Amino acid sequence: MAKARATIRQSVSLPAPVAKRVREAAKKGNTSANRVLLDLIEAGLKAREAEKERFFALAERLGQAPDAAERQRIKQELARMTFGPD
Repeated sequence: MAKARATIRQSVSLPAPVAKRVREAAKKGNTSANRVLLDLIEAGLKAREAEKERFFALAERLGQAPDAAERQRIKQELARMTFGPD
């Protein structure tokens, strides 16, 4: 018999416009608002991890870049990832 994953109840307050979008997504997907929130959180966590991996890959490339122009381009991309555009 498969062991059920433990769940923890968590309370989250959402701004009204966000809550409305969650309810609309739930209705459109014929699912619950809780399921929509869980899917969004999981997707966000995966995206954050992917961004972290991309950062480290760029840092590795920076150390191996043979020419100054490529190093500068990579530095600018790392700065955008860290501090945002501009």
